[in-house]
Amino acid sequence: MQKKICLLGGFAVGKTSLISRYVHSMFSDRYLTTIGVKIEKKRVDVGRQIDLVIWDIYGEDDFQKLRLSYLRGAAGYLLVADGTRRATLDTAVMLRATAEQAIGSVPFLLVINKADLHSTWEIDEAVLQEYAHRGWPIVRTSAKTGDGVESAFTTLAKEMLG
Repeated sequence: MQKKICLLGGFAVGKTSLISRYVHSMFSDRYLTTIGVKIEKKRVDVGRQIDLVIWDIYGEDDFQKLRLSYLRGAAGYLLVADGTRRATLDTAVMLRATAEQAIGSVPFLLVINKADLHSTWEIDEAVLQEYAHRGWPIVRTSAKTGDGVESAFTTLAKEMLG
């Protein structure tokens, strides 16, 4: 079985780094802008085997708007925000609305990345609790240390199986 998932989020929130950590167990401090979309695959076992086809979509900002065609066929998505930049949560919230319009109600997780820099976070727990009360599943991750990364992808994979 194969399932397409997309990583959505603002510019430089760590989408590519999360995928690199998850698929290749690697992290690099070098920042590389994703142009268009990059696709990776990983087989996971969550009670049954699934081939995740992971779409790393370029960061949304004022200049680049999400191409809805990239979302077609997605069975789920990770909304990624950078804990050290509050504005990236607003971008993630906007992208969720865009994704829901494009592909309907499919499983998603809100991923707050850069947990290794928690002392410098601009996104506070009270704000995250508001989203949790709305039913948004939230995972805190660090692509740098690997904390929460496996859990984020595994949780989404399980949700996609229903």
